[in-house]
Amino acid sequence: MPRLAAASLAGTAIEFYDFFVYGTAAALVLGPLFFPAFSPFAGTLAAFGTFGAGFVARPLGSVLFGHLGDRRGRRPVLVASLLLTGASTVAVGCLPTYGTIGVAAPLLLLVLRFLQGLGLGGEWGGAVLLTAEHAPAARRALWSSFPQVGPAFGFLLANGMMLALSAALSAAEFARWGWRVPFWAAGALALAGLWLRSSLAESPRFLEIDDHARVPFVEVVRHHGRLVLLTAGALAIGYAVFYTVTTWSLAYATERLGVSRTVMLTCVMAAVVVKGALTPLMAVLGDRYGRRPLCLTGCGACVLWMLPMVSLLATGRPLLMFVGILGALLAFVTMFAVVAAYLPELYETRVRCTGAAVGYNLGGVLGGALTPIVATALAEQGGRVPWAVGAYLTGIALVSLVCFALLPETRPAPVAAVG
Repeated sequence: MPRLAAASLAGTAIEFYDFFVYGTAAALVLGPLFFPAFSPFAGTLAAFGTFGAGFVARPLGSVLFGHLGDRRGRRPVLVASLLLTGASTVAVGCLPTYGTIGVAAPLLLLVLRFLQGLGLGGEWGGAVLLTAEHAPAARRALWSSFPQVGPAFGFLLANGMMLALSAALSAAEFARWGWRVPFWAAGALALAGLWLRSSLAESPRFLEIDDHARVPFVEVVRHHGRLVLLTAGALAIGYAVFYTVTTWSLAYATERLGVSRTVMLTCVMAAVVVKGALTPLMAVLGDRYGRRPLCLTGCGACVLWMLPMVSLLATGRPLLMFVGILGALLAFVTMFAVVAAYLPELYETRVRCTGAAVGYNLGGVLGGALTPIVATALAEQGGRVPWAVGAYLTGIALVSLVCFALLPETRPAPVAAVG
């Protein structure tokens, strides 16, 4: 289990590195480079629009790679999704800007972001299921939490590179070529991930299946449609919170408040370190007290914290901004630390890769795709404190709280017996 968990963590870290490096670039530099005819505000919205395209692609990737995972095994999904996401990310780093090829530049950027999302949509299901289906039932949340730590590592690596380049280069150098370096690095990371995953064993639960679903997605829609919608609605607030504090806040703080990008990246990264470190601890609590109680607690904390969070961000003072971001990520990790065990346990083995991944990534569309765009527009219309952003997030949190309340508890039923 330690070796498997480490490989899953490394793989999700690499895949999410690819996804996050785009989000940071969208907040800091892509608007002027690919949408120069727009005003700074409109350019940021357009860059976040291409950011959202990755989320729209993720459920489609779940269907595509979920079919592969439920028909051919979890392990092939890990290789195929990593190749697609890595290649797309490197291609973004090589893409000419609007000044070189005109309108083709933003169009190609949109296509590559879509392909990134397609690959990531398959990654989560494969990595989580391979870990969850190997893990003993009594410690399933703990072992399954390691792939959930991967996004924190990916975020830190992506933003650490952006921070180092931003500090070392002038603004002109960063805009000319510095922002491309993290995208190019994705190629080496993808090769390392493929090497780590080359020796992983197939899931024992998959090997036990005698009757594979012919078209897993159709079976999921027919027999588990309500469950998919509830899980998507429940997870929407997690995505909304995470991408508010890690993507929108960067643009808001640097453009509206005049906070340096180095200071803001440091605040966000410090909070993500705490979030990553606490993920296994929260998962242990999920093994002891159940998945649903942790999810309800985290979601309730989001309801209470969103308005204080935006008021702390609006101060422009690094320590207070850090406190606001940290509080939001602590609420987030209380929910998402157990999600990697919770979702697989909700679906029967023969459609688990499709069902769990579609629900998870559809939540990304509902909570993550539009949030940076909506938050940017709401903040532009308000005063110094973007209360409308806090109200918007609170509303999503209330919807997610209702969805979590309607989901059943699954602990400690063995994975193979659920469904």
